[in-house]
Amino acid sequence: MTNAADWILLKQVRLAALSDTPTAFGVSYEMAAKYTDEQWQERASATAGPEFWLAFIDGEPVGMVGGVVSQTHRYNLIGMWVEPRVRGSDIAARLVATVKYRALQKGYERVFLDVAPVNERAANFYLKHGFVFIDEYESLASNPQIMVQTMLWTENDHVEQPGVLDQRTSA
Repeated sequence: MTNAADWILLKQVRLAALSDTPTAFGVSYEMAAKYTDEQWQERASATAGPEFWLAFIDGEPVGMVGGVVSQTHRYNLIGMWVEPRVRGSDIAARLVATVKYRALQKGYERVFLDVAPVNERAANFYLKHGFVFIDEYESLASNPQIMVQTMLWTENDHVEQPGVLDQRTSA
């Protein structure tokens, strides 16, 4: 999980994600780019709510995911992104496993996320990892013309603690 010292890395990965796939997130690149250093530090330290995890290869951040409890007391997977050059590796699966494991640690047996069904690669990935579509839709906050649908994962098997995502010090 990130901490305040990781704020520059979190900012780097988050802005890369928003630049790469601007129609996949509830916040725009323009909005996130205006966050102050203090706001990034707060985000990285999870004092404002969401917790974030970064994945690294050879010391470089290549992915991120967040987990947050919503106002309706749901544990939500948010901010999922993996750098295009490492898509198809196990990094995305390990990031999702991290959020599932954290939800269980916090006493939640279900994890929710929102995805645009037209984003077939993402939707198929989540289906492969045990999520199912439920009958909830809403407009994407950053792009109201895009409708997202809620997906749900319910724990029915033991979830192992995921492997190490931080390989900053390995060769």
